[in-house]
Amino acid sequence: MKHSRLMILRITDPEEKMHIARYVLDSLTDWFGITEAREAYISASAEEEMFAAFISDQPIGFLCLKETGKDTMEISVMGILREYHHIGIGTELFSFAKQAAAEEGCSFLQVKTVQMGRYEEYDRTNLFYRSLGFREFEVIPDLWDEANPCQIYVMHIGKED
Repeated sequence: MKHSRLMILRITDPEEKMHIARYVLDSLTDWFGITEAREAYISASAEEEMFAAFISDQPIGFLCLKETGKDTMEISVMGILREYHHIGIGTELFSFAKQAAAEEGCSFLQVKTVQMGRYEEYDRTNLFYRSLGFREFEVIPDLWDEANPCQIYVMHIGKED
């Protein structure tokens, strides 16, 4: 579903990236409740490729991509203000990011989240990524910590060699 006033922009200024990331992530403590981790995402956003969603010049969400290999990019962080969940904003952000990754010659996208069945908030996150077409790749039980096993999803998006 498209929101009539929605704009998706590629953000290039490092300070603006961090401002948007902080504005959104500070409001999403159900997912980004560990201060040190949230600050790390905000700091890293300055160097990553960012796509941000705006309504009436107000940022409402963003997605960052980072290169993780010769042919792979990762959705390193994504957040959308809670009042804009479930209306298609995340799907729109992903669509822009996927297209940009493919245009840059990327063959695969990956994303990491907490394994399904651990927390309701992350179960919804897992279902969202699956709805976009991501497939389960691997679970790494201790990448973060024992209580938060890391589910890695992958998607083929680009050329075959």
